[in-house]
Amino acid sequence: MKKILFFTILTTLLIGCGITKTVSKGIENQAFLLFVGTPSNYPNGVQVVLDDKTKFNAEVHKNSSKIEHLRVYGISTGTHKVVVLSNNKTVYEKLIFLSSQQTKKIILP
Repeated sequence: MKKILFFTILTTLLIGCGITKTVSKGIENQAFLLFVGTPSNYPNGVQVVLDDKTKFNAEVHKNSSKIEHLRVYGISTGTHKVVVLSNNKTVYEKLIFLSSQQTKKIILP
């Protein structure tokens, strides 16, 4: 009787472990920008101009492999012209392409 109970529990556990779960986070057609460099060089952050239209201020983080807790900025997917200004001087300018859910790390000098 103990063997039957043991095999029943074991079979239930093995079958239950085979179930996969899919989780989706965020908006599907959204990409992200992350600005890294030496934060002491940018004490007030930087100003970002996207496609010569949208402007926003961004925080500069220390370059690290862990980006889970860093501030990222959501933008639409596709090709974008990104210009980064610090004290009204251009420090970064590039045409970039971002796919869905991609995070582009922009490394500032």
